[in-house]
Amino acid sequence: MVLRMGLWLIAVGLSIGVGASLAVNKVIASELWGVSPRDPSRSSVWGLVVLAAGVAACWFPALRATRVDPLVALRFE
Repeated sequence: MVLRMGLWLIAVGLSIGVGASLAVNKVIASELWGVSPRDPSRSSVWGLVVLAAGVAACWFPALRATRVDPLVALRFE
């Protein structure tokens, strides 16, 4: 459940980011020299980096939470 919710947020964030970068394409083109702002290889690499970081940010806390005994967690408060 934690991973599903985290991946949903990552997908929404990536889609908003890609849409925003395409919307400001002219500004990006004026700032970059020798690189196309719509270069699919660079965009896909950075998208995969963001995706990997997001999955790691969701995976490790979820893995740690599965190792906690539910009774101990409930009695903690």
